[in-house]
Amino acid sequence: MPPARVAGQAAVMATAPRPAVGTLSRSPRLGVGHDERFTGYGAMGVPYSTGHYLVLRDMLASSVGPAYRAIWHRDPAGRWTIFTTVEPQVSCPRYFGSVTDVERVPAIEVTWRDDWTLDVQMGTRLSWRLQLAATPATRAMTSMGGALPQWAWNSHALLGSLGPVAGGCLRSGRIRLHGRTPNGHGFTAAPQWVWRVAGGHADLDGADLGPLGPLAEQARLGDVWLPQRGLFFAGRARFTTPVPTEHPSTARTRLEHSPPERPHQHREESS
Repeated sequence: MPPARVAGQAAVMATAPRPAVGTLSRSPRLGVGHDERFTGYGAMGVPYSTGHYLVLRDMLASSVGPAYRAIWHRDPAGRWTIFTTVEPQVSCPRYFGSVTDVERVPAIEVTWRDDWTLDVQMGTRLSWRLQLAATPATRAMTSMGGALPQWAWNSHALLGSLGPVAGGCLRSGRIRLHGRTPNGHGFTAAPQWVWRVAGGHADLDGADLGPLGPLAEQARLGDVWLPQRGLFFAGRARFTTPVPTEHPSTARTRLEHSPPERPHQHREESS
């Protein structure tokens, strides 16, 4: 995407998340390249003071399969489960499934109540409300994301310096924008628009996950550090060929359904 276009979109999207997500959803585009690429939005991570943790991924475009949604859940004992609406081999477990359990679910619904509040529903099992907000720190990160040229998001040297800046600015603990996933793939994250998760609640399998609050120890999966304060994003991710790790590269699948898949969209941008 040309830098001027990114900056123009960032100016629009910095206002509120619902119109930002709407704009992205109407025309999701993948970055140029031959690696594995995704465009979407979601909760980068939301910690609860009880030790639970939730992540939302709504990938609107993918170079390896259909668009999909996924929920990641960490229980207080540190056990992770990824719930995905498509085959694990073409969704989040492709990169993280070696250290998580995996369940394929029929659907994950996202409903916006207003420009700053959304509900996430996974059948009768999960009811999750997210109340979002813009802060001086998230506005600064969004402005920075909009100003960076496309090549910058592929520069490991630059991303290596931006991660600590983002973590300090957002007061969310350690953040890495590139590294290795548990399955051995290299990753590059480009959260070009950022908001704070300011409130909400979640119930999973009949249990109230409790109030928002940082974990006793920051969680991570491979080099992906999960924020200690709730963050919501829209942007892109890239993954490269895996290298051998101590973990097998297959997901631990516990349950599979055969849900209808959303249309596969993967228009690419010109340089």
